[in-house]
Amino acid sequence: MAVLPGATLGILGGGQLGRMFALDAKRMSYRVAVLEPSKDSPCGQIADHVITAPYTDEKGLRELADKSDVLTYEFENVDAKAVEFLEGLGKPVHPSSKVLRITQDRILEKTFALNANIPVTAFAAIRSGEDLENGMTAVGFPAFLKTSRGGYDGKGQVRIENADEGRKAFANFSGVDLILEGLVPFEKEISIVAARRQDGYFSAYPPSENVHVRNILDLSLHPARISNSTASAAYNIAFKVGEGLGIVGTFCVEIFVLSDGSLMMNEIAPRPHNSGHATIDACLCSQFEQQVRAICGLPLGSTELLRSAAMINLIGTGEGNRLDGVEQLLAAPDASLHLYGKSEAPKGRKMGHFTVLANSADIAEKRARELQKQLKWV
Repeated sequence: MAVLPGATLGILGGGQLGRMFALDAKRMSYRVAVLEPSKDSPCGQIADHVITAPYTDEKGLRELADKSDVLTYEFENVDAKAVEFLEGLGKPVHPSSKVLRITQDRILEKTFALNANIPVTAFAAIRSGEDLENGMTAVGFPAFLKTSRGGYDGKGQVRIENADEGRKAFANFSGVDLILEGLVPFEKEISIVAARRQDGYFSAYPPSENVHVRNILDLSLHPARISNSTASAAYNIAFKVGEGLGIVGTFCVEIFVLSDGSLMMNEIAPRPHNSGHATIDACLCSQFEQQVRAICGLPLGSTELLRSAAMINLIGTGEGNRLDGVEQLLAAPDASLHLYGKSEAPKGRKMGHFTVLANSADIAEKRARELQKQLKWV
């Protein structure tokens, strides 16, 4: 049975993804409850009910469950035990704790992909010095040694060029589970944001093309500049991920495009994704509205791109907390600004984004880069 407008949607996590989800939910006349450890969170600023507590706090989780008709989480670094606890109270949580456990652990995620016949880079689980030696022999160099859990935006990973560097990095990680992944010689990274309902109905947005700076997403272009056959293969990977994991909700699959046009899956995000933010302005139904629709059992919305788009992240530099150039950006008729309500802009923190709409991805990228040059943290 569908969860209709007027109901309350609960969110674990109060960051910017929760904020954008809540904005679309409230536009559709849902109420929003959020559990978040920190005060004055981006989502908490606009939610109807705010519970300030750790993600594992049973009292806070019970309160969230009591207030909510259906629940979700805004990022995959919440404790899976919290989702299991909510499920144990009889509350529907989408995606499920099973999905969360797999996607928040790189070893489990890569193993799932391998078993689902989804191409991934060579990898090895590293839990001991012996695993490391065997893994380096099997995977080769260069490679990345990563924490199996918890890393994002380039955190928790080290590139290694030889066995000595591998042993040094292993010692520095201090006993946590690791994964060794072979370096993928890709030409570009794309991502595909998709959604799946409980009845298996699946829909996906056109793939985006992503550019990273210092391991943090800088630019996403919509649609990706790839062939129709490559886009079709990306859709197929996303479908296999959604079906194989039984995902209910919006999710994203990051994919490498190799020089021969073949694809290799990188990571799965079981929630709306940074590379899909342009859907807010470029589509009738954003990835966040699609999340509301999917977890509530409503018809999925249109994934058609109405215009090409370029999305640029606004990343803190540590040089100041005020974004200079906002007036110039707002004067641009082809740009839309989204700020996340964060008061401090330390280096590497995602503070907002802006989107430019144009008649082609190339034009959108050029225009977005021009506007980006006008912005500075002071």
